[in-house]
Amino acid sequence: MIDAHRFFQALADATRLRCLMLMVAEDEVCVCEMAHALGEIQPKISRHLAALRMAGFIRDRREAQWIYYRLHPNLPAWMKEVLKTGYRALAEQTPFCTDRAALANMPCRPQRRCAA
Repeated sequence: MIDAHRFFQALADATRLRCLMLMVAEDEVCVCEMAHALGEIQPKISRHLAALRMAGFIRDRREAQWIYYRLHPNLPAWMKEVLKTGYRALAEQTPFCTDRAALANMPCRPQRRCAA
């Protein structure tokens, strides 16, 4: 069972919230894409993703040298709704809209074979 308190603590951190919003928007995002979109270094992004994965909020999969992250499919419905509602509320606000724009303009973005 996922702890609601830990979930809201995760959302309280700006970097984790921005990463989660990218996953809501894109379904699946690799570390390099998140680092580029957020303008942060890869180790910082990886540290936040590890915390989200350990809490059970996201899953990862490896494809060649890339590690892709997505929301955990077994999140409770209310958590998925909170994330979707949060995305709708934040999508047009800075930095969230600039994260999506930066990702859309990322050169040499990794190509996915499949989303497992």
